[in-house]
Amino acid sequence: MPADAPHDTASPQSTFQPLQPDDPGEVAGYQLYARLGAGGMGRVYLSYTPGGRPVALKVVRPEFAEEPEFRRRFAQEVANAQRIHGLYTAQVIDADAEAESPWLVTAYVAGPSLQQVVREHGALPVRTVLLLLGGIAEALQAIHGVDVVHRDLKPANVLVAADGPRVIDFGIARAADATALTGTGLRIGSPAFMTPEQAQGAAVTPATDVFALGALAAYVASGVQPFGEGPDTAVLYRVVYEPPAAPTRPRLP
Repeated sequence: MPADAPHDTASPQSTFQPLQPDDPGEVAGYQLYARLGAGGMGRVYLSYTPGGRPVALKVVRPEFAEEPEFRRRFAQEVANAQRIHGLYTAQVIDADAEAESPWLVTAYVAGPSLQQVVREHGALPVRTVLLLLGGIAEALQAIHGVDVVHRDLKPANVLVAADGPRVIDFGIARAADATALTGTGLRIGSPAFMTPEQAQGAAVTPATDVFALGALAAYVASGVQPFGEGPDTAVLYRVVYEPPAAPTRPRLP
């Protein structure tokens, strides 16, 4: 592995975080240089391939690693994800579902998440919104084309690179849904971008991702979540029983 520090990469993200004492120094030969983030399923780190290409390595949470059904589903979903080769998706490069802590490696995308962009800049220009949504829709076509449903399409799972958006974490949430953990207070997904069928525990289909794409469109066009803010339970209630708020463009000064 190269000895380059994260700030030496070609186009660094602003979200690099230093490794903490409880972070591993390497995983299966991949040396870790920084944290890129953390979520419901695990932590994500910056690493490199032997040839020097930056990658994002996700290590699954120990709670999931203890669930045999999660491991089985995780292996299945990784295999499905490796068949996706869209221009607007982050390719899955490597994975190990049998490791003590399962992990997977995807292509590193140098750019902030769509969530970061909207939080820092508010509603985006109409042309930018259309270009972003066109790329995300193309990513969903590639994902659905191999019979995978993303299930967790939200602003944090769309990275904005210099040449367009990249959809990440496709299909992997299905493995978490298979475990008892998701029924005991640990939920995968963001209530504001979940669908009525997900909130009610029903089966999901590609239409689930299309609904989430619409919620994304409203969010980036208006700068606010289509089902409002507040406690998760309140947001989920509105997702199931109320229509989304009509997006409005903020007035120019």
